[in-house]
Amino acid sequence: MVSIPECFSESYAEARAKFCGAAATAGGALRSWLNPHATGPDGGKLYLDTARFGDPDAKHMLVMISSTHGVEGHCGSGAQIAWLRTGGPAKLPKDTGALIVHAINPYGFAWTRRVNEDNVDLNRNFVDHDKGYPRNDGYLEIADAILPQRWDEASIAETERVFAAYAQKHGAFGLQGAISSGQYTRPDGIFYGGLKPTWSNRTIRQIAREELGRAKRVAVIDYHTGLGPFGHGELICTVPPGAKSFPRAKAWYGDEMTSPEGGTSTSAIVAGPMLDAFPQELPDAEVTSIAIEYGTYSVPEVLGAVRADNWVHQRGDLKSALGRELKANMKERFFPAGDKWREMVWARADQTIGWTLKGLGSP
Repeated sequence: MVSIPECFSESYAEARAKFCGAAATAGGALRSWLNPHATGPDGGKLYLDTARFGDPDAKHMLVMISSTHGVEGHCGSGAQIAWLRTGGPAKLPKDTGALIVHAINPYGFAWTRRVNEDNVDLNRNFVDHDKGYPRNDGYLEIADAILPQRWDEASIAETERVFAAYAQKHGAFGLQGAISSGQYTRPDGIFYGGLKPTWSNRTIRQIAREELGRAKRVAVIDYHTGLGPFGHGELICTVPPGAKSFPRAKAWYGDEMTSPEGGTSTSAIVAGPMLDAFPQELPDAEVTSIAIEYGTYSVPEVLGAVRADNWVHQRGDLKSALGRELKANMKERFFPAGDKWREMVWARADQTIGWTLKGLGSP
């Protein structure tokens, strides 16, 4: 009997060992990519790992990705390992393979951060860097409140005052969009998209070409946490409603699927999401993508944890009592303690994988 909570890990190193072990036991072909730009808190090397299952020429491919937002890898890794340990590879339909991408952002996973080693949010980095970047005037208006000089009661109160004034003028969702939709002007800020493709960006594109180039149909599931009701997995379609794949995703997931641009999602419209890489690198394949967003705590609590984590890395002291407190809070806001949440994560992931495999095999 598989213990689902034990599929989840408290650290990147623990998660990597569990993943590689479970993938090998399940007969997967393992590959590893060393991140040459960063090390873990203990000085250890950081790897993106993949496990491939099924016929190399499989026409249909299921892809599961963890840790686009590093700390959220605790969730995605747990779901991936649960799939491996519960016999997922052996249950794949005929002519269907699977590619499991573990820790696409190993730095963020290891350091309990959403961002990568360059303070870049990967889910804002997949824009066309040869063109002009999306404007976010709202972020600039409140940037000093987002990253204050100090982290104390007075600065927190001032930030809340600035946010409340902005929300009164633009609405609560307008405030969320200004903060989280992505920005390309403040490298020391949050939700920063970067000014060039990151190592993770370049690597996942290479993996897509090498591992999925022969597939006719590709379905991608990207695991996230931090928005929505506790333990609920919202299925978010990140492509606009006018995209070719949108009605196909709607047919697969029905009313369970939400759309930021359609106004039905808890997520703001995001510039440059990671999932955009797959149709770009696989122009001859039919690509259908979904992000699972698992709820944890309230939006203000989660955004507060992100801001605090950014502050402690930019202006604080990680080794101080405040630094340790803020890092512990960051982990809890994206990876709640206790077995119940983890069991809810896997139940929804298992359900979603079933819908996805059914969709891949549909006419």
